[in-house]
Amino acid sequence: MENHADGLLERDDAAADSEIDDAFLPAEDPSARDLELAYDWVGRLTGREAVRDEAIRRLHTLMIRASRFKLSRMGEASRLGQARADAIVQSSADDAVVAILARLGSFEGRSRFTTWAYKFAILLTATAVRRELWSRVEIDLSSVPEPVTRLGDPLEHVEGTALADALRACIAHCLTPHQQRILIAIAIEGVPIDVVAERLNTTRNTVYKTLHDARRRLRDDLIAQGYLQPSAGREVK
Repeated sequence: MENHADGLLERDDAAADSEIDDAFLPAEDPSARDLELAYDWVGRLTGREAVRDEAIRRLHTLMIRASRFKLSRMGEASRLGQARADAIVQSSADDAVVAILARLGSFEGRSRFTTWAYKFAILLTATAVRRELWSRVEIDLSSVPEPVTRLGDPLEHVEGTALADALRACIAHCLTPHQQRILIAIAIEGVPIDVVAERLNTTRNTVYKTLHDARRRLRDDLIAQGYLQPSAGREVK
């Protein structure tokens, strides 16, 4: 019997959109495209003051476009309203430029500079949108929700009550209270990782590690019970 427990255990919060490698290159104008590809971003951003200032202005323009691109891909962003959306685009582009300049030395040239840079604006835009949309939503992270009632609707797609019951039991007995809170908030209730991190006054990486450990415990227990198949090359403990 095929089941969909893997989808629940493996769903991650998308931090960035990597589908824009060629999104802003002027494909209709080959000469302009060539100039864009040949632009020495690192050299200019570390050059003399006038050269650097011009490159920063150009970079900020690209970050605006990247932020608007990401906003257009987030359906939930339509609830923001035009004024708030524009403010998020501006602030995300500003923050992206600052972050890029601070991390310029970490650019290794494994991709185009613009491909590397766009991701800063994309991640910052996504984070700002989620933070805004969840800013007035109450999230109780001080206690462990009741798995039986909370997990009913999201698990309707799981084939077989035995698997659903096993998953509920594993969440209740295999995870720490903190892991239960994080897993239920993110994987079940759909709260973004960065929003959970903000509410808990911790870092996104810390929350992600907790989520990762919780998923691993669930997977190992469900494999041991025969509900999931071990991944290739992975031993069952």
